[in-house]
Amino acid sequence: MKKSILVVTVLLVLSLAFTASANTLTVYSSVDEENARALLNAFTKSTGIEVRFVFLSSGPALARMEAEKGNPQADVWMGAPSENHVLAKERGLTQPYRSPNTAALDPKFYDEEGYWTSFYMNPMGVAVHTGWAQRAGIEMPESWYDLLKPEFKGEIQMPTPQSSGTAYNLLASLVLAWGEDEAFAYMKELNKNIQSYTQSGTAPSQAVAIGQAGVAIQFTPAFLKLIDEGYPLKLIFPKEGVGYEAPAVSIINGAPNFEAAKALVDWLISVEGQNKLSELKTYFFPVHPEANTGEGLPTFSEIPTVEYDAIWAGEQREYLVNKWIDEVLRGE
Repeated sequence: MKKSILVVTVLLVLSLAFTASANTLTVYSSVDEENARALLNAFTKSTGIEVRFVFLSSGPALARMEAEKGNPQADVWMGAPSENHVLAKERGLTQPYRSPNTAALDPKFYDEEGYWTSFYMNPMGVAVHTGWAQRAGIEMPESWYDLLKPEFKGEIQMPTPQSSGTAYNLLASLVLAWGEDEAFAYMKELNKNIQSYTQSGTAPSQAVAIGQAGVAIQFTPAFLKLIDEGYPLKLIFPKEGVGYEAPAVSIINGAPNFEAAKALVDWLISVEGQNKLSELKTYFFPVHPEANTGEGLPTFSEIPTVEYDAIWAGEQREYLVNKWIDEVLRGE
């Protein structure tokens, strides 16, 4: 009798452990930590699925998944522009899942085979510290080429495309809009005015907010949040047009908790999940046409944008980044 009770107890413990595992996700997040935590907490509240997440920029996230390819330690990678997820697909780091909720989305926001799905959009922007500009007697830039003027020397921060999907988006956008020769000629000239290249795609916004830099280039959410909080920043969209990111979510190949991972993908692109973008003040633009944009965001159609081909950008990433390192950073 005691032996039977022991067996039943062991089976019950194992069953509970399995259930807990099935209801716990591990996520590598390239979304900034504050917004990732808020979104994932909302997901847990909605579904009951617990989430552990680790913040990793796109480069380190890809490297981590590559290192763990034979024994994946996470289930989902969320955030980072979709071209990074194209690269993950090509390297066999992710597996397909086509959520039924993609039926409501523009086809440019998901992979036809289901390897990645975009769940928000952000345009590239330039923020200027208005106090610095006034003290220096500098006119607000209107064009990308205005940033090449000598008064901006040593005042511009932007991320590096070596580690940041944000910076690579800027590089790829300029190549698509202007052609490779003009884009690289521009980046070489811009390099002369760069104060520093940051590893993180969101670090420049913090520097410009406190006046450590006069100008910052990155995606807009952090700028919009800082402006909302009262920091003396002016957000500019250069008249030639800006690129935009459509960060995606992918399920990691061999994910230990595939069903829970699918639930996260479904929720992120549902109307409920998309409305959380505005409710939680993420300053992200939703991809679902029925979701609320929320206050504090300019209308996306009012922003001058360039056509962005995420598939092409993903395929060209290694080539363009290596060329940027050689010709812009090293000046070869």
